[in-house]
Amino acid sequence: MTAAGLWVALGAAIGAPARYLVDRAVQRTHGTSFPWGTFTVNVVASLVLGVVLGGAAPSAVVAAVGTGFCGGLSTWSTLGYDTVRLAEARERAHALFNVVMSTFAGLGAASLGLVIGAGAFGP
Repeated sequence: MTAAGLWVALGAAIGAPARYLVDRAVQRTHGTSFPWGTFTVNVVASLVLGVVLGGAAPSAVVAAVGTGFCGGLSTWSTLGYDTVRLAEARERAHALFNVVMSTFAGLGAASLGLVIGAGAFGP
């Protein structure tokens, strides 16, 4: 395995359990069927990735934090599953809200992260 691969694995080893723990903690605090935990981890991962890429981080940091941690923390497949589950339960407004708000919040968080990264760590 290459050095980059090891950095990715290390980041993912932290990001995946963090996703599970944050998802469960956030979902437990909300008494609804809306997947607030998944929404939260996806938006946070988008923000962190934006900061890393906006700051022109070294390749090892991009591999560990950007690819590994953010890739392990975020979850597109669960977003899709949760949306289908909501639609099947006839909670179509929640399903639509999940897709639209996850997309816009994720893009907004990534954009904000790029600005923060460029300001804090940029040239």
